[in-house]
Amino acid sequence: MLHAEDKLPTENAESPRFVDHSLLIAPEFPCTWPTEPFPRFQLTHERVIGPTSAYNVDVLMIDGNTGTQLDVPPHSAARPELKREKSGPFGLAYTDVIEPWQFGGEACVVDVRDLLDKAPNGVSPLVTSDFVKAFEKKHRPVKFGDVVLFRSDFSDKYYRPLPEGGRFLPDILDRKAPGYPDPDPDCMEYLGQKGVLTLGTDSASMGPLPDLAEPTHYAGLKYGMIWTEGATALGDIPETGAFYCILAPKHRGGPYSESRAFSIVGGDVPQRLIEAVKHKRAIDLSPTLEFGAPLTNPGVATGEHRQVYLKIDFLYNDYLDMWHHTHLMDSMTGTNLVPPSYALPPESETPAYSPVVRGWLEDYEKKYGPRGHSSMTAEKVPLSWTCGPTRVIDVSHLVGSTEPGTWPKSPEITITEIERYEDRYGKLNPGDIVLFKTGFLADHFSEGAKGLWTDPLRGDKEGWPSPGPDVVHFLKKRGIRCLASDAPDLGGVEPRRALMTYWALGTQEMVGVQFLQNFENIPKDAYFLFAALKIRDCHGTPGRAIVLY
Repeated sequence: MLHAEDKLPTENAESPRFVDHSLLIAPEFPCTWPTEPFPRFQLTHERVIGPTSAYNVDVLMIDGNTGTQLDVPPHSAARPELKREKSGPFGLAYTDVIEPWQFGGEACVVDVRDLLDKAPNGVSPLVTSDFVKAFEKKHRPVKFGDVVLFRSDFSDKYYRPLPEGGRFLPDILDRKAPGYPDPDPDCMEYLGQKGVLTLGTDSASMGPLPDLAEPTHYAGLKYGMIWTEGATALGDIPETGAFYCILAPKHRGGPYSESRAFSIVGGDVPQRLIEAVKHKRAIDLSPTLEFGAPLTNPGVATGEHRQVYLKIDFLYNDYLDMWHHTHLMDSMTGTNLVPPSYALPPESETPAYSPVVRGWLEDYEKKYGPRGHSSMTAEKVPLSWTCGPTRVIDVSHLVGSTEPGTWPKSPEITITEIERYEDRYGKLNPGDIVLFKTGFLADHFSEGAKGLWTDPLRGDKEGWPSPGPDVVHFLKKRGIRCLASDAPDLGGVEPRRALMTYWALGTQEMVGVQFLQNFENIPKDAYFLFAALKIRDCHGTPGRAIVLY
């Protein structure tokens, strides 16, 4: 298992430490619900760096019950118009509706390790409210703004590659092994009445087997709770004081979602973020994922398009009038992470580029030195690289600065823009997250793929502002690890400059976060949080971005 713990570039005794609570998603792990008809996780390397592609391009088939996951109320609460016993307003609180402040809070780690394996085969030992009360006696009462985490170390012990990993879930369902510890309905009622809205467990599910899974789910979800299932490494954070967060792709109408969970420990950052959550000071920066939205690059020539976002229904729930579903999508759908390996080959390979790309590489290396190599896929990117203080650089004035005769062309964000920003707002600091505010997604997302992607790529209108390699090298000298943009991508519409920008990012061991929104609402001193799904060997991964302030 991989438990990444890392610190910001300006590491010292008071620097925040990031603890990854997410299970690694890979085909040989028990990362999906194992019963029929739930689909298995699939990662397809659709294109690799070589004669026909300058990038590594991946396609995912992944459903919301994969790896570490987020449950929200419609998992058990019915929609109001169904007029059923479990109907209520929270039956509409899907993953795209939950307010971003609810994703985080102060971690309150409730130790239930004494229950691990203390039950018959196929049966879950029950976490009663007495465990929470014992925590409260030792520390303080739990309340709104807390994230109550049930720690049994179940995932730490049993999440392993198959067949050994069958102990994580399949062996329990087949009654060959004791179940995982989980709270009973009364425990959920107790927490709901205390105002706690966010929970987590390091068990495979929040539902005790064999008969209390649904009663426990509904007992909490009817209060509007959300929770993490399949967390791990909960013993790596203190019982109180850490900031815990779960971030998930923003699927339209999702009753659950594949997710990334982590904590921040040390320094003053955790308490600042905890206070922000308590006061509901949060902004969601990710557009909603839904079929028909312009979420992926349609390409210019025939056959260049990325896999469109598809929702695939596979199991109907009559009571909830809801289809369980999986998603087929390009791995850089919507808000996404650009790791170094997106445009760089691994250390041992010399790619056979096309003649055109070989010419671009010669030009790049004459000016910037050797293009690098990297095996840093998405799961290897430290969480500290994509979280930090926000520095929003407004470059929207560049829109309209190119001549139609030069299109397809993107206005270039230059070093001059950075220096002007620093003259006005102060120097950039190591660990800052640089956000380029272009306004492009806000202005053109509603126009669909044609207005957002196709017209700029084909030169029928100006492209979105984007940085060139010079800016990347300049920002690396400032200690910046992550660039983000509210444009479709960081490369822009000119293939040569786009590739050079991504080569520079990877060679400088920097990452990008693309396809964001709502930059105009970000206040000063906000803190950026982005986490991509922890998928092994993926060269660009979807995720969710928020800011707390």
